[in-house]
Amino acid sequence: MGVPGWFARERADGDRFADLVDGTDTPEDDEFAHELALVGGLRELGAGGAPDAETRQRIRDEIAGRLAEDEVPSKRRGHAVANLAAAAVALVLALGGITLLLSKDALPGDPLYGIKRAGESAALGLTFDERDKAKKHLEFAANRVGELDELTRQNASTSAYFTGLADFETDLRAGVSQLTAIVTDQGGQTRLSELRTWARQQSDRLGLQSGHAPAEARDKFAAARVLLDKVQARTTDLGSRLVCYTITTGSSDELGAVPAAGDCVRNPDSPDAVLPPITSVPPSSAPTGSPSPTSAPPTSSSGVDTATPTGPLVPPAGGTPPPVVATPAPTTRTVPPTTTTPKPPLISIPPLIPGLPPITIG
Repeated sequence: MGVPGWFARERADGDRFADLVDGTDTPEDDEFAHELALVGGLRELGAGGAPDAETRQRIRDEIAGRLAEDEVPSKRRGHAVANLAAAAVALVLALGGITLLLSKDALPGDPLYGIKRAGESAALGLTFDERDKAKKHLEFAANRVGELDELTRQNASTSAYFTGLADFETDLRAGVSQLTAIVTDQGGQTRLSELRTWARQQSDRLGLQSGHAPAEARDKFAAARVLLDKVQARTTDLGSRLVCYTITTGSSDELGAVPAAGDCVRNPDSPDAVLPPITSVPPSSAPTGSPSPTSAPPTSSSGVDTATPTGPLVPPAGGTPPPVVATPAPTTRTVPPTTTTPKPPLISIPPLIPGLPPITIG
């Protein structure tokens, strides 16, 4: 569709007038004379009313002062945003704490069980002592056994059993590995005995639960009990090597350090070494060479006292018998029993290189 003629003419006149105002074209005769005169007058009026240099400076200073005043509200707005952010973080933490509290009784397979496990991981991360960390792992493993007992009462799904048993084995391996490492380094037969008793108790609990669990999960229960049997055997083998120079082989498996095999060369400096008691003959209460107050006079084989008084036994005729003077008993000495001089003890030097047998002298 074409452009109307009148619109084209008006557009051409507008462009022509703009060129004349800008001074890019010269008017013909009195073309737009009135309009151009009006524009010129307006320009002169605007130039006459322009502020001088002092006025412009004053206006500039006032604008700068207004902008400086606007900076204070912006800082206040920044503080307000920071307060809102802090409130939002506090709200998130509060909601997280409530969620963690609600997940305390969650069982494997529940929606909040993952949050419960995350809370346990956070507790482990905030525990820096290795012995306390090992205890927490074993505590969490015992909690899994209690949760499995609750699952048997609720007839839970097989997947819930798988989740609980897998987490039980994870915590069990971690706790046993850390505890055996501590015992190997610092000794501790008591800790190994407690761990062995704990493993036997958990195995008995799993054995009772296995009969009520789904058939698909019983193989998993059996595998967990086999792992507990390995823990008991490991504590026994490791406990028998704590008094030796060579305790472990230097390698590790899923339960931590592997006990060494072979002959045990006793390490007297081991914290678990029990030295045999030293028997000694107590000294005599009487000094050497002095008569013993409790010594009896020697007797003959027939039992007759051999300490007879001196002098005639039959009084002389016609006189009084002389007084009987008893001779003092012979001096006796208490001689300690003869003891066999013990052989000098064997001297064992720890191996200079781990894995080599120790050096024995003697």
